[in-house]
Amino acid sequence: MDQPTQPPHPLLDATLRAVPRRYRLPDLDHACEPALDASPATTLALVIEQARATLARSEQPDAALKDRFTGALARMVREAMRADRGDPVFQAMVLRHRAAPVREYASLAARADQDRRLIRAAVNALAHPGKQQRFGPGPQREAMARLHACAGTGAWNELHDAAQQLLEMSQTPASAGELAAARGLAQLLEHPALARLGRLDALASDPLVVAYRALWERYGPRSGSASAVAQGLSSRQRGEAAEALAARALQALAQRLNAAEGASAPYRVVTSMHVPAAIPAAHQHAKSEWDAVLLRQSAAMGETVGGTPAWDVCLLVEVKASVDAAATDFPRLLRGLRLLAQADEDTVYPFATREGTVPLRGAALCALPTASTSLSRTVLYCCDAPAEPAPRLLSAASRMQLLSAAPTLDFAATLMATPPADAGALEPVWLALLEAPGWRAVLNQYEMLRQVRELMVHTDDLLAAA
Repeated sequence: MDQPTQPPHPLLDATLRAVPRRYRLPDLDHACEPALDASPATTLALVIEQARATLARSEQPDAALKDRFTGALARMVREAMRADRGDPVFQAMVLRHRAAPVREYASLAARADQDRRLIRAAVNALAHPGKQQRFGPGPQREAMARLHACAGTGAWNELHDAAQQLLEMSQTPASAGELAAARGLAQLLEHPALARLGRLDALASDPLVVAYRALWERYGPRSGSASAVAQGLSSRQRGEAAEALAARALQALAQRLNAAEGASAPYRVVTSMHVPAAIPAAHQHAKSEWDAVLLRQSAAMGETVGGTPAWDVCLLVEVKASVDAAATDFPRLLRGLRLLAQADEDTVYPFATREGTVPLRGAALCALPTASTSLSRTVLYCCDAPAEPAPRLLSAASRMQLLSAAPTLDFAATLMATPPADAGALEPVWLALLEAPGWRAVLNQYEMLRQVRELMVHTDDLLAAA
């Protein structure tokens, strides 16, 4: 099922085996105990792995393991809640969990961009500068200009006042156009989005909301701000440079393989390869663009599209800035492989790439491995970050799920209570970990993290090996 239609070139296999795996994690045996001075995150990772291994043997984890889990989670919460070196994101989550004004603000803020677009579109339909020219100089034209300016600056309460003023001026419309404008102003004043934006502005001065926003600003610049835009541009430039370096390493590998093949030169590299919609499977939540791909010209006779030879996938490469980014991406990557494997074996599919459209054989796509444990000859994650001296054993996604669980937030909110919160209050998180389907990824997190790190290579190492 998972065997490719063309066997991998021995040189390709040897190269992949030779690339150092500097991000690799060790295997853990079920008896592995966390050191007494281990961080709470490390302790949690080891305890969770012990729980997984115990359940895999059809046994139940004992009370001692549960106590180590709740104790380590309580320590992680206390560290995250420290005022000096804590986690501002978690502190913001706790504040939102316990304070109704913050919850309302966060809910309104989550849809504020959409609300702003709705109101600005409604204002443009009424008071766009082009529409203002229909009125001669005077109070009505000035009110329209004020309405449009308020929409541009996000002054929603002032916008409401300007719309009300315009509506009062239009109480006796003299034409069908003025009647339509009056109706539009009435609809604008009653629009739920305008009410939500006004309420969002009112809540912004609440002291708890001010504290909540300050915590998020410690984490990073506010969305849409100049700093956020600059940070995003810088990150995108770094990502493009890393992708270019990975493509260069893969190109060196293709050249070496072609040199070994002689005159036929059957290998090539494409970048930014997009999966066509013609593949008959659900594309949602699946990787639909691959950063760099090593292809081999098909040996099958007659496999051409318009005289262009068809190709087979040899190696799929994804570029990530960190181990955490790769671990977060991994489920999507697996869904992307399953999507490719749904190709019709008798069809040749056109894939768009930066290098032009490339025809790929469905038969070879069907043969791609889809099990997470059988990807070593087909998938690489390339990264240019240094390997950590002490790798983190608890993934960022698992840590966030543990911290964002309702019992964890309840525990954090009562840390300052008298008597102090007891770690036993975190037992529901332990039970969810063992029993709830939504916690399966956390229960299996070490094995998944180990698989991801096994697929990761430093870009310099891949270039050196090629």
